[in-house]
Amino acid sequence: IVATVIYLSQLPAVYDAVLKEQTEIAESKDEGEWLNWEDIQKMNYTWNVVCEVLRLQPPANETFREAITDFMYEGYLITKGTKLYVTVFSTHKNPEYFPDPHKFDPSRFEGQGPPPFSYVPFGGGPRMCPGKENARVQILVFIYNLVTRYKWEMVFPDEKMVADLVPYTTHGLPLHLFSRKS
Repeated sequence: IVATVIYLSQLPAVYDAVLKEQTEIAESKDEGEWLNWEDIQKMNYTWNVVCEVLRLQPPANETFREAITDFMYEGYLITKGTKLYVTVFSTHKNPEYFPDPHKFDPSRFEGQGPPPFSYVPFGGGPRMCPGKENARVQILVFIYNLVTRYKWEMVFPDEKMVADLVPYTTHGLPLHLFSRKS
């Protein structure tokens, strides 16, 4: 969520499109009415933005696996039991699957999105994070409430995410929040 706030702060056109989508949903609700599942399903652009953020700033940069059988990979024999190091960060920047890989482009996730196992912020296959859908709902509800209730400015407009074992911000992401109602 922190990286999403940074990207929304630094990309006004993306922020405006997310705000438009979320405002349309908010205006369809009665006073005090909570979001429902149908509302979450309408947040397509917002989820594409979150997916692009997760592509550029994955929550876990790497993982380890163990080969369960012998196999050949690009001419090399990988034997059963070999410990494999998977780097999510570089997988998500592969220009074969993500042209202009450093560009922020939520349209990459329209339609079918990227090929299987080229985008893995939640892992993939039988070991995919079981909380993926829960995380999706929580993130979308948070963004809905943030953008429909507040405007904000970053205290440090050039704040960066640092990729370590887990990503973190250089200054802790202090914000100036302004209520939309005032």
